[in-house]
Amino acid sequence: MKILFATAELRPLVSSGGLGEAAAGLVGGLRRAGHDVEVMLPNYGNWELEDSRSINLDVPYWARPMSVTQGIKADVGPLTLVDGPKIRRPDPYVDANGVGWPDNDLRFAAFSAAIAARADSGDYDVIHLNDWHTGLVPALMTKPKPTVLTIHNLAHQGWANLGWLHELPTGRDEYTHGDSLNMLAGAIRMSDAVVAVSPTYATEILTPEQGMDLHLELASRGEDLVGIRNGIDTASWDPTADPFLDSGYQAGDLAGKLEARSKLLARIGWPDDRLPLIVMVTRLVEQKGVDLALELAPYLPGMRARLAILGSGDKDLANQARAASEADPDHLWFFDGYDIGLSHEMFAGGDLYLMPSRFEPCGLAQMQAMAYGTIPIVTGVGGLLDTVVDATSDRRNGTGFVTHSVDAIGLVDGVHRALAAWRVGFQRRKIMERGMAIDWSWDRPAQEFVDVYSSIQP
Repeated sequence: MKILFATAELRPLVSSGGLGEAAAGLVGGLRRAGHDVEVMLPNYGNWELEDSRSINLDVPYWARPMSVTQGIKADVGPLTLVDGPKIRRPDPYVDANGVGWPDNDLRFAAFSAAIAARADSGDYDVIHLNDWHTGLVPALMTKPKPTVLTIHNLAHQGWANLGWLHELPTGRDEYTHGDSLNMLAGAIRMSDAVVAVSPTYATEILTPEQGMDLHLELASRGEDLVGIRNGIDTASWDPTADPFLDSGYQAGDLAGKLEARSKLLARIGWPDDRLPLIVMVTRLVEQKGVDLALELAPYLPGMRARLAILGSGDKDLANQARAASEADPDHLWFFDGYDIGLSHEMFAGGDLYLMPSRFEPCGLAQMQAMAYGTIPIVTGVGGLLDTVVDATSDRRNGTGFVTHSVDAIGLVDGVHRALAAWRVGFQRRKIMERGMAIDWSWDRPAQEFVDVYSSIQP
């Protein structure tokens, strides 16, 4: 198939969360399967491409001037970069204070206009849109084509004032939501198929509690709404050949994991003893339950366990984590920021991985942890339920531990159960081996997307 794939993020160029990782993974999976995928990405950073050529686009007056540059980018492959008014910024979404750029509506409406113009000019089998940043495309295309929308996180919807409706040639009613224009709501209503990034999340967003005020629109799509679990980049997350580790390892020979554990403990300044090491690599936002993790701190000495957290984001959460670390440096360590090498060292060197999300469309870290033989402890939400089998309730197939509730009490119980199993050597090894044996690649999810593409062909 010939696929036009539009995304606001694409690892390794730009990735502020799961969207960039997922976009890169799916594109790679589709290309490996032989499909022709043209990727459109805003040119935030004045990136240069090899063997490039530029094309001016015919877009509405409010998006002019608009152009694309096509070429090759190392570690990405063929790429179409979109240039237009105010797209280039040091961060795609927020300023230095973490506040959203005030003209994000114009910036991403213009990005949608560029996608629509490119779609109109080419012979594509399907237009694949991702999140609200591409949401106006169905209304701006003059030559409608089969369109798929992937929802990576329903919490971000692209609200704008109703004045934008006058700039849409079609779909004005579809994009009206309350007293505002909602880019994601319109895309949900106008796309031929809607995909959530895990089966459980596809069910959760039909409820008032998780539907973020769009549950009725989603429910109205019926069988056109499906859930496809994300994968991970198994080339980057491969413990047998990880450049950030001194020694590779696999399920049958974990010597390299023990080396990674010793190195991580030395970096933190903790003794290399038998106290289990719980790790957490995360964005510091409410969704990720960082505050719930910090409520574990007083219990760590009694549990005879340690917790190491790497993360950046909300300043208040960072201050809370720093204060908790200073209060008990023997059991809690916090690194404020993001260090890709350190993140790999923590996935490899940890014994248990903590992921107490309040909601989680899919999640990548739990799969990365299992690939590295680090047993996950997760809350029972979204894609976490689709990827982690609770070893307490299913001892034969368990790959981690799922909490009974999304609160501190549930988290303490989940950690207690995980620590008890970890301290029994044969149980620990079996749980680790099951997780490491799973194929977390994008090959199967890519084929499921192809099935969706095929289902909407005229």
